[in-house]
Amino acid sequence: MRFPSPLVRGTLVSRYKRFFADVVLDDGTPVTAHCPNPGAMLGLNTPGLPAWVSRSDDPKRKLAHTLELVEADGGLVGINTLHPNRLVAEALAEGAIPEVAGYASTRREVRYGQNSRIDFLLEDPGRPPCWLEVKNVHLMRTSGLAEFPDCVAARSLKHLRELEAMAAAGHRAVMLFVIQRGDCGLFAACAELDPAYARGLDHAAANGVEVLAYRCALTPEAVALADPIPWRDAA
Repeated sequence: MRFPSPLVRGTLVSRYKRFFADVVLDDGTPVTAHCPNPGAMLGLNTPGLPAWVSRSDDPKRKLAHTLELVEADGGLVGINTLHPNRLVAEALAEGAIPEVAGYASTRREVRYGQNSRIDFLLEDPGRPPCWLEVKNVHLMRTSGLAEFPDCVAARSLKHLRELEAMAAAGHRAVMLFVIQRGDCGLFAACAELDPAYARGLDHAAANGVEVLAYRCALTPEAVALADPIPWRDAA
């Protein structure tokens, strides 16, 4: 996924009210950017971190700039939670996720379960449908270990249970964690911040839900899925 134009570098001043970030660009211009991330952003919202923003010329937007990347632990980290689904859509179209490649059709935002929508439904004649849920990951508290979630994630736990129900019905159910950083070689659910989700992921995996984790390659010009990494259960 290429950005429409190269991102502009600056310094993070403050992230506040969840969806706002003040950034001073390298040329000294102060901007208030949209922060497309409702999570805690632990370790990624520290004032003084290098930050990269995109700019839109859409006159209907209240804020022209969007916070896209920050530099933490010596590397770039994507914080835009809208990107993982776009990255997965591109990868599916290119057959770049071998575990779920080869399906004839892909549908997005299909209703299922208890008032839920699946991110991707993959279908092919003669094969069980594949229900694919995508989650954004950017938390790293221990070097090399990516974790999800970074706060209590009750809605994400509900999605796990919906996937379990699909697996129980004889369908494929896949939970794909997209890690928007390239410095992690292992993924785990964060039992310390959300023990219920960690237990739920273990339970789902033991009951037919396939768990995948892919890290990303990031530059100020583009973000792309790179390669899979193993995941560690909470047990």
